[in-house]
Amino acid sequence: MNVPCQKCSRVVNNVGERTIKVTCSWCTLSLVGMPKEPIQKVSSGRPAGWHWMAQFVDKDGSVFHKGVEQPKLKGTIKPTKITPKKKTKIKRRSQEEILLARQAEKKVALKKAVQKQKDFINHKFGD
Repeated sequence: MNVPCQKCSRVVNNVGERTIKVTCSWCTLSLVGMPKEPIQKVSSGRPAGWHWMAQFVDKDGSVFHKGVEQPKLKGTIKPTKITPKKKTKIKRRSQEEILLARQAEKKVALKKAVQKQKDFINHKFGD
């Protein structure tokens, strides 16, 4: 069923049988306004977690104790050297490697079970 918009008279399609009034998407958008772009955070240039450090000295000489700036100490201490963590490359195992590892585990478990049965037959108990 097609019903005209109550504000601008544009035809709105696919509405229910009992619909009396409709507001089109254009009129709704003009009432509500365009959605705003999400604001992206600007990097401060400091390393991650700098505000949790007991003492951090920025490149410009600003001294921070647990994230709180200490203006009296500005320029008295050398900047903190940050060493980046070494990234370890995680090697993903293929399906075949996973199956071979599982087979080896089952083989070891089977050998233990067989040895346990042999010990039981020979009256050797693990005391």
